[in-house]
Amino acid sequence: MTAPPVITVPTRTAPGALPLLGHAHRLARDPLPFITSLRRHGSVVRIRIGPTAAYVVTDPDLTRRVLVTEAAHYAKGGKIIDALRVFFGDGLATVADGDTHLRNRRLMQPMFNKAHIATRGSAMIDRVRSMVGAWRENERRDVFGDMNDLTLAAFLVALFGTDLPEHPRTEFTALMPAIMKGTIRQTVLPPWATRLPLPANRAHAARVAQLRDLVDQAIDHHRTSLPSAPPHDADTGPACPHAPSAQGGLFAALLTADRPLTRRHLQDEAITLLTGAIETTGTTLAWTLYEISRHPDVEQRLRTELADACGNRPLHYTDLEKLPYARQVLQEAIRKYGPAWMVTRTATRDVELGGHRIPEGADVVWSPYLHQHDPSRFPAPDVFDPDRWAPRRPPAARGSFLAFGDGRRKCIGENFAWAELQIILAAILQRWPRIELVSRDPRPQAVVTVKPDTISMRYGHRDAATAAVDGHPLSPRESPGSAGD
Repeated sequence: MTAPPVITVPTRTAPGALPLLGHAHRLARDPLPFITSLRRHGSVVRIRIGPTAAYVVTDPDLTRRVLVTEAAHYAKGGKIIDALRVFFGDGLATVADGDTHLRNRRLMQPMFNKAHIATRGSAMIDRVRSMVGAWRENERRDVFGDMNDLTLAAFLVALFGTDLPEHPRTEFTALMPAIMKGTIRQTVLPPWATRLPLPANRAHAARVAQLRDLVDQAIDHHRTSLPSAPPHDADTGPACPHAPSAQGGLFAALLTADRPLTRRHLQDEAITLLTGAIETTGTTLAWTLYEISRHPDVEQRLRTELADACGNRPLHYTDLEKLPYARQVLQEAIRKYGPAWMVTRTATRDVELGGHRIPEGADVVWSPYLHQHDPSRFPAPDVFDPDRWAPRRPPAARGSFLAFGDGRRKCIGENFAWAELQIILAAILQRWPRIELVSRDPRPQAVVTVKPDTISMRYGHRDAATAAVDGHPLSPRESPGSAGD
């Protein structure tokens, strides 16, 4: 019996294209309204980036076909991946599908299992608590900058150990915002424009070269400081044979592998891991604090849960599993704000997707932001509602949560991201019984992630009667006038 013929649905082209630029001006000027508007034009919509056509998938069920069930027909590639390769190189997030990707993923996977991450738990908590504790009370602070600093510091401790010099850490923080801005510029502009000897293009290339030099310094320092034997870790008990030491880090697994990576590949993987850890995690935390400041009921539940888990002592890594509501809050922030808003694949042959014909070599675009604002999957998508993720809620919308991707190219660092997010959020709430937004409400900006354009806060005590635990105020349960009383 022969298969029925595939019915081809006409693929609409989004309105508003300009000669030569296509829809690049919309992607640069108002990307989030533009990408979400495409849903009303069909399940697959054609856009043009310069003269080149790309196909945006607006139905999350079709996106899962691209990422999971028919992934062989959609290779890692497209304009955004090409732009990221300029400074990621062939890191795990950008390397082409095939033997190299499989080998490197298998090599790196043990670094990111829960037991291995736990060996870095105490070091991460200590670093974050010391930084949060150094903030001055009632000082106006840039939240997005602070969150990027915290996530970078925590991840550097996890990746390279506790003895990494200050210079690479501070230089990396200074470089990343400009590099990410340059990357999205290269993504949305026509290819010919990114190859011109313009000041912006030359500056981007110089920053990428500087980034690689800094990563090289960190790798060399880490290689020379690797211990000869793994120690005992207080959080996890005796370490496994390849577990990082108290001074060492997760990156030791790559430096000591039976089939070690080349120097270039070590650079690529370090840059990929660091960029993913900073940009996405820092953005999520900034939006989370903003939403907490707007929802006193959410803040009270968070503080009560944290007090129940920790009592009057600082957070331990093993406490994270006792903070399910904190994870719901973080997941809702990720849903509402992305963090990624555009991801691309390349069709490896002529394919049919939801009745639409996509030609070989075409870019296929999917957007976690678009899917996670689909009102048919998430009612009132602009409302911040952590209880969407409560166990009692029906799981119908969970398949549309694609912030970490899916399938064989799903983000390898998801477990680490959840741990880092919870550690930093808990450290801030434990240290500061009061958080207060002191800037106007931020507006979302689509760079590589969906970041706030501006957000400032003050942190303080509810009154002068707070006691201290290890030099820090007690948890909300022990602080007079707190939400946990």
